[in-house]
Amino acid sequence: MKHKPFSPSELILNEDGSIYHLHLKPGDIASTIITVGDPDRVSNVSKYFETIEVSVHKREFKTHTGTYNGKRLTVISTGIGTDNIDIVMNELDALVNIDFETKTVKESLTQLNLIRIGTSGGIQPDIELDSFLVSETAIGLDSLLHFYGETDFLDTPFSEAFIAHMNWSLLKSSPYVVAADETLLRLFSEPTFRSGITATNVGFYGPQGRVLRYKLENAELNDKLQSFQYNDKKITNLEMETSGIYGMAKLLGHRAISLNAILANRANGNFSSDPQQTIDTLIQKTLDILTNEEL
Repeated sequence: MKHKPFSPSELILNEDGSIYHLHLKPGDIASTIITVGDPDRVSNVSKYFETIEVSVHKREFKTHTGTYNGKRLTVISTGIGTDNIDIVMNELDALVNIDFETKTVKESLTQLNLIRIGTSGGIQPDIELDSFLVSETAIGLDSLLHFYGETDFLDTPFSEAFIAHMNWSLLKSSPYVVAADETLLRLFSEPTFRSGITATNVGFYGPQGRVLRYKLENAELNDKLQSFQYNDKKITNLEMETSGIYGMAKLLGHRAISLNAILANRANGNFSSDPQQTIDTLIQKTLDILTNEEL
């Protein structure tokens, strides 16, 4: 099928031929990509690489591509929030599936493996600090996926049950539910990782029920999140990117998984005494799994 070339306003390239926001060129990324929120965390991952062949940093988007145990990997920072995820996912896909010379979609498409290494707060009392949780399912409290078509993969009965339980305000975005990739989920199914349902919030304070100098629209937000059940499963943790990563991966034909270092427990009100060590342990474990298994 012949694809119509994209206009310069839709596929935006820089003068050096790199994609607009990420400043990367085709060939700069591996097919297995680790995403982190914080640009400083990119070096926390790539310090374990034997080689680094690509190092690019623009805005909040920092990228290193190199090898670990002989396997080519990319680690990229997304910044915080699903708005940034929209940029990163679309531009990573463009790097492998759009011909930058002809400005057309390639006839043969490449599937990427995307592994988020992020931090998160547990919302159930039994979610232990410094533990690792893999997001089996994500509930998006953002609006990103509603701007796209062909979203038949969304679990509508799940989201409808959530909306009813929460008495969700019509002034907020309509929640959506999307599952992790089954192949990657099996890859991280060992006892070290607890599986759970992750709620992706649109902010860190009010949207996650934190109260500093203001009142919340719903003072019982976290209590309602904690008490929600669907098919005998509960929401386990809160963060700000997973639903966007899962949804965009499904749309674009990629595989995605989100790994969470639990640094806080909102139900108990406590926080990790050594968050950096917890994150570093998760990084090392993830790298070893990715290079010991075939993807």
